[in-house]
Amino acid sequence: MATPAAVFPPVAFAAVKPQVHWQDRLAQGLLIAGCCTLALFLLAPLGAILVKSVQDRSGAFVGLLQFREYFGTSALKQSIWNTLWVALAVTAVTVPLAFTYAYALTRSCMPGRALFRVLALTPILAPSLLAAISFIQWFGNQGLLKGLLAGASVYGPIGIIISAVYATFPHALMIILTALLLSDGRLYEAAESLRTPTWRKFFTITLPGAKYGLVSAAMVVFSYTVSDFGIPKLIGGNFNVLAVDIYKQVVGQQNFNKGAVVSFVLLIPVLVAFVVDWTMQGKLQAQFSARAVPYVAKPHRAFDAAMFVFCLAVSLLLLAVLGMAVWTSLIKFWPYDLSLSFRHYTYGLIDGGVFGAYLNSLKMAFVASVAGTGIVFVIGYLLEKTRGMRGTKAAVRLLAAIPMGVPGMVLGLGYILFFNHPDNPLHFLYGTLTILVISTIVHYYTSSHLTAVTALKAMDSEFEAVSASLKVPFYKTFHRVTVPVCLPAILDIGRYLFVNGMVTISAVVFLYGPDTRLASIAVLDLDDAGDIGPAAAMATLIVVSSTIACLLYAVATRVLLTRTQAWRKPSTAG
Repeated sequence: MATPAAVFPPVAFAAVKPQVHWQDRLAQGLLIAGCCTLALFLLAPLGAILVKSVQDRSGAFVGLLQFREYFGTSALKQSIWNTLWVALAVTAVTVPLAFTYAYALTRSCMPGRALFRVLALTPILAPSLLAAISFIQWFGNQGLLKGLLAGASVYGPIGIIISAVYATFPHALMIILTALLLSDGRLYEAAESLRTPTWRKFFTITLPGAKYGLVSAAMVVFSYTVSDFGIPKLIGGNFNVLAVDIYKQVVGQQNFNKGAVVSFVLLIPVLVAFVVDWTMQGKLQAQFSARAVPYVAKPHRAFDAAMFVFCLAVSLLLLAVLGMAVWTSLIKFWPYDLSLSFRHYTYGLIDGGVFGAYLNSLKMAFVASVAGTGIVFVIGYLLEKTRGMRGTKAAVRLLAAIPMGVPGMVLGLGYILFFNHPDNPLHFLYGTLTILVISTIVHYYTSSHLTAVTALKAMDSEFEAVSASLKVPFYKTFHRVTVPVCLPAILDIGRYLFVNGMVTISAVVFLYGPDTRLASIAVLDLDDAGDIGPAAAMATLIVVSSTIACLLYAVATRVLLTRTQAWRKPSTAG
């Protein structure tokens, strides 16, 4: 009988083993580098906040003294209560509103469902500051509809709540839509065969099937409201919340130690919401059935008409908010001279020196989109398609999940404390466009990572196995097979990062320099100076830029997918 050495000569092993070993080591090295990079730009800044919170201004260790002083100040304690009850109020309004809208889109046969869905997502294209500016124009001291508030002031909790509802509505809608679209049509068919009343089907099938989506939407809305800075800064008046307290401590009083303490307080409710959301997502995935069939709505004249009226009313309200901001940017002098003019655009962009900020935003968003997409997808590929390194992979998965639970204000303060330290060799990054790009990528890393991993998990691991058997390096398989197959997800990540790069403010408000001010920061500065017209003009430009980017994305998607995804089309050969 032939020996193993005779069948597989030693020279054959010598020819293959180094190549496989080199490829595995390269992939593992890249994964370790990605893990270290995430730790450097995420954990290190958070660690700097922890260190600063237990020191005094001279740098001496004082333990929990800063926390005791914080909780001993009645005004600061009031900020905690204000933040929580406003976030709960926004959640209580937004989630039922979004659920009804999503229910209309998925359970009715009303006309214009595609258009209503697009209109509902328009707030995503605008910075949260736009909603605050618009509601000031509607209900402020000189607003068109100020009498509707019956003497109450929009500058305070009322303004924060209605502005936050506008800003968070599309986020809740997308989550609830996904939950409703996963409903199993077989349950409704069985209920109809048993002549189950409509109301009972709603409470026994629809609500239980969407409960995890509802909880997840509630947690996202709550977290967004708690951590948002732009809305309460512009329309909050003297109503203090935690995010504004951090800004006041750091920028107003230069008290980084107290700012670090407030950051930890702000982190607690957001992390609780994140843990609840993460748990709900896991249970939602466990309920998915491969044998489920999609639900198909049946026409019902009265119900369809009611849902159409509801969606039309909500869409008109959303357009009214956006339209007021656009109108404010085009009139000469509110409310005395309502003639149309482009003076606010020329003043804001040219005379006010804001044009550079607008270009910086375009540049930052583009670089974050390109670089962030590459980083996210490569790390996701190494995480899902390479062998071994279980410990490192677990660390990467944990690091990828953390940014979703870290408010932008907290991340921004951490970047100040870590990268602005004179002993840090990366000190040169502070105030540059690079640090703004990095913070944006890290801030929005979790959603991008989940998109990439979802697409990669859909690919059969046999691709890598066949490539290895044919001695094809993994990077060639990545370039020739993985990227073309996952191109739709890659384009989605790029669009997501670009739009958020244009509208972000909380994560970058501490990090810009004289030459790297962004358009969203310019909106804040113009409003602080009382130039609400130029501020509305800059916010409108952000919306226009985001809209153009989405349209270009749609065109690029169609072109690229036509050229690279022809294999997805069914064959017409006989």
